[in-house]
Amino acid sequence: MDKDKLSFFTNQNIQIDLNNFIISLISVVILCLLIQLFYIKFSSTLSNRAHFSKNFVILGVTTCIIIMIVKNSLALSLGLVGALSIVRFRAAIKEPEELVYLFLVIAAGLGCGAGQIKIIVVGILFALIIIFFYYYAYNRKKIEYSELINLAIIIDEDIKEKEINKIINELKSIADELNFISMSKTETTTSLNLDIRPKDFNEVLRITDIIKQKFKKSKTIVARNSNLSL
Repeated sequence: MDKDKLSFFTNQNIQIDLNNFIISLISVVILCLLIQLFYIKFSSTLSNRAHFSKNFVILGVTTCIIIMIVKNSLALSLGLVGALSIVRFRAAIKEPEELVYLFLVIAAGLGCGAGQIKIIVVGILFALIIIFFYYYAYNRKKIEYSELINLAIIIDEDIKEKEINKIINELKSIADELNFISMSKTETTTSLNLDIRPKDFNEVLRITDIIKQKFKKSKTIVARNSNLSL
């Protein structure tokens, strides 16, 4: 490679318009907040949606900044590829749905960073509309939860019978059916195993959050009964 070409790659100036940069950042923040709201409202994942989605905005903003910096510099683009080949990301993605939303956030960052704001806004809104219709179509067809849900509650303390009855009564209020499976108690642990047919699955998640808040050292396992093997 001759000196002129080498100088082009190593000394290429990056020109970023400040107004466009700010507009892109504001746009990606709005899009990521919208994606976050849809994820919390319409996602069917059993993990803590609010906790997982709190990183959506910063992920989108980071992607946008990186793209805006490297898009005008071939040298920086090549450097980014080299850096990413060294860095190893380890994220506990439990369900494919989480990965879909992460790709939406990254797409928002890429589109805004590349200056294609109109295109990415239309694309993200179109994707969210599909999610909206899928959510209601899926709920109408599927549940009213026709299948039983197995609920295992493990509390690292010996709680009294009054507290156990209170938990069961709260679950009865949100269930069409509740079957007691087993209970075990030791000096340090109380375990409950129940089968319930909830009227609204979101209510089950709400009850599990209440249990977690009341008993800090507790663990709740929710599983479809049909998926359990004896």
